[in-house]
Amino acid sequence: MVVDDHPMWRDAVARDLAEAGYDVVATVSDGAQALRVAAAAQPDVVVLDLQLPDMSGVEVTRGLRAAHPAARVLVLSASGEQQDVLDAVKAGAVGYLLKSAARPEFLDAVRRTADGDAVFTPGLAALVLGEFRRLAAAPSGNAGNAGDGRDGRDGGDAPRLTERETEILRMVATGMSYKQIATRLVLSHRTVQNHVQNTLGKLHLHNRIELVRYAIEHGLTDESEAGGPQ
Repeated sequence: MVVDDHPMWRDAVARDLAEAGYDVVATVSDGAQALRVAAAAQPDVVVLDLQLPDMSGVEVTRGLRAAHPAARVLVLSASGEQQDVLDAVKAGAVGYLLKSAARPEFLDAVRRTADGDAVFTPGLAALVLGEFRRLAAAPSGNAGNAGDGRDGRDGGDAPRLTERETEILRMVATGMSYKQIATRLVLSHRTVQNHVQNTLGKLHLHNRIELVRYAIEHGLTDESEAGGPQ
């Protein structure tokens, strides 16, 4: 589903997606319509502008996450401001791409978002990881989801991850893509995806962004292993 209030831009994005073989289930121009249509269309990926006439893209992302947690939100915005990026990610977006991106970069981002990767314009991934680390190191120990019970810390015994799941979790938290992890561990891309999905299920999390936050909160990251901005 494509959400943008500029008709020419919205139509161009939808056309690029359709020509690349994607099923564009809806194109909408405002946030209220996006939330209403998503209930019926059940999109796998939502390409979302932040600047909408009736509500912010951050509010739309939050609403989609609450009502349709399986939908992955890829923000496509003209703004590269730090606060816009962090607000979108904290609301539940799993990717953030600038509108200056070339068509091949955009289509690759949609494909990777559909596959479960977290996709950012180069440089923005490091910003997000840095913010999560800052929050995890805060005296309050509150990194956004603390205390809501979704990360498995408040509900009795800690979830038991296999050695391989923990290894992949560490790599995910450094910003490495599934492709990079598969190459590093000499595994198939599908195997890496399966391990991540199993880990998400065990930790009662919804997406890769929440997984990164969990890893940082629990001290499972090693910045020396970082794969660089994705």
